[in-house]
Amino acid sequence: MRLTKRHSGDIVEGDMTPMIDMAFQLIAFFMLVVNFSDAEQDQRIKLPASELANPPQAPYDEPLTIHLTERGEFIFSGNLLPSLEDLRAALLRETQIVSRHLDKKLGDVTVIIRADENARTGIVQEVISMCQELKFERFALRGKKAEAPTIRSP
Repeated sequence: MRLTKRHSGDIVEGDMTPMIDMAFQLIAFFMLVVNFSDAEQDQRIKLPASELANPPQAPYDEPLTIHLTERGEFIFSGNLLPSLEDLRAALLRETQIVSRHLDKKLGDVTVIIRADENARTGIVQEVISMCQELKFERFALRGKKAEAPTIRSP
């Protein structure tokens, strides 16, 4: 019995559907998992521009963000707080939550203050003082990067 090889003239291609499906699943996964640096932003706040503003070298371990609006109201944990005393009460609750965790300390928490460019500077100072009274130690002020002015010679 003689065996002969049959050569098929058809080109065999793999099914690309599973690979394309996996690529789309990976894209969707990374869109959900990626931590955008602007995730803590509130669009109601317009940050002041500064030449000294730089992004942090690394993400903060325990960030706590306070937004200060143009009208002197505060946004904390998604809630609009009309006065400094309301913010104090919310921060006091936060200190109690942090102190209940054995692996966290108030010294590890970084308070990020995002003040509107038209907010009064004195209110920012009052927020920092109040946070220090509540035993917070680390602070970060947010601003947007401004272009350095260029000096043109005539």
